[in-house]
Amino acid sequence: MKNFKIILIPIGILCLGFFLYSIWQKNSALPVREIPILGDSGHVVKSFSFINQDGKVFTQNDVKEKVYIVEYFFTTCQSICVPMGQNMMKVDSAFKDRNDVMILSHTVDPETDSVPQLKAYADAHHASKNWIFLTGTRDDLYTTATKSYLLDAPEKVKTPDFFLHTKYFMLVDKQGHLRGDAYDGTDLNKVYKLIDDAKMLLRD
Repeated sequence: MKNFKIILIPIGILCLGFFLYSIWQKNSALPVREIPILGDSGHVVKSFSFINQDGKVFTQNDVKEKVYIVEYFFTTCQSICVPMGQNMMKVDSAFKDRNDVMILSHTVDPETDSVPQLKAYADAHHASKNWIFLTGTRDDLYTTATKSYLLDAPEKVKTPDFFLHTKYFMLVDKQGHLRGDAYDGTDLNKVYKLIDDAKMLLRD
């Protein structure tokens, strides 16, 4: 009887393994939902170079072969940036254990948002290693926002009093294409849609 029980244990483990594998196969075989590509044909994010909350240079090479989410904000904002920050924490929580997803939060107020200021904001929002806060020159930040992420009209960048204040999150695939939609970062339902779309892109 004892030997019989010993034999049953590995058989049971094997059966469980086959059961779990069949579930995985079934789920992985589900059709991939198409996520629209935004912008003109061939539009991709242009090369960039900014400084992160740790004072280190951050470029497009750091998001190579990764899916990433983009936002523009400023740390002293008391309006739309507050719910945006809370909702981006949910995005960060959804992907914090992955190595192929990043979040890039760019300041629109580099004169105020120094490296230490961004670091304090990141800490206050319990940002994971995948959530990066970026600063640089106003011209570089705004040009990237309008020309790469299509968050506003590019010609506005040359207007001295133009201040970029947008509530939208953008989703970028591993090839640098904008995907899905301009997701309202103040709307939790839109943020959950962003999370779902990002997960779908990770299956490509």
